[in-house]
Amino acid sequence: MMMPILEVASKTGSYPVYLGQGLIANAGRILRQQPFTSGKSTCAIISDETVASLYAEPLLESLRAEKFAPVLITVPAGENSKSLAEVGRIADRLAEAGLDRHSLIVALGGGVVGDLAGFVAAIYYRGLPSVQVPTTVVAQVDSSVGGKTGVNLARGKNLLGAFHPPALVLADVDTLATLPEREFNEGVAEAIKHAVIRDGRLLANLMVFDRRNAAQLTALVRRNLEIKAEIVARDEFESSGERALLNFGHTIGHGIEQAAGYGRLL
Repeated sequence: MMMPILEVASKTGSYPVYLGQGLIANAGRILRQQPFTSGKSTCAIISDETVASLYAEPLLESLRAEKFAPVLITVPAGENSKSLAEVGRIADRLAEAGLDRHSLIVALGGGVVGDLAGFVAAIYYRGLPSVQVPTTVVAQVDSSVGGKTGVNLARGKNLLGAFHPPALVLADVDTLATLPEREFNEGVAEAIKHAVIRDGRLLANLMVFDRRNAAQLTALVRRNLEIKAEIVARDEFESSGERALLNFGHTIGHGIEQAAGYGRLL
């Protein structure tokens, strides 16, 4: 039986985080171990076209092997998919596929997919369990944990959203091997943020980090998840101000993204 590396505390109940290699191929078995899947079979995998071409099939096979009935819904890759238009299109597909309050949502992809799928899960039938399967560094070290979901408006990033913690996070570090260098470095920027606000030793480790070393990569993701989980547990809904530490660099970064046009700058 596979065991989680940590449990993230939440006002709605703690949720497990699994981390390692080969987890997508075992996703169905891991999900069947969870209390929230009892009696559930219908589910939707929400992914972008790029990630789906790489990892959707093994995930679908894994879920079917455990008697889930998944449907795959894809969106174009990139920040422009974090829109109300895509939310509406996905919700229509869910309804067409017969998903109801007894179903669940699986987000397969990076931060864009995680935010978008999490938001859909928060509002469809007033809330379905969601599973985060992050496939980028930024999603594995940061955005898959914490429960923030949302989409963009023309006037700003993440202006529509909801706190909807996942029921489970499954971070397969093997997926990071297919990331282009630019996208990989985008995620490492989040790790630098965590190091600056919480762990100087992590900053030193990043100076000699080798992305080809699976052990180093797993250790990097794990330490970042621990930092994120600790801060989220202390201030889940940004009521005390401590969680604002996680926005270090984000305010100016999001402004630059919006000014340049979503999708141009990471």
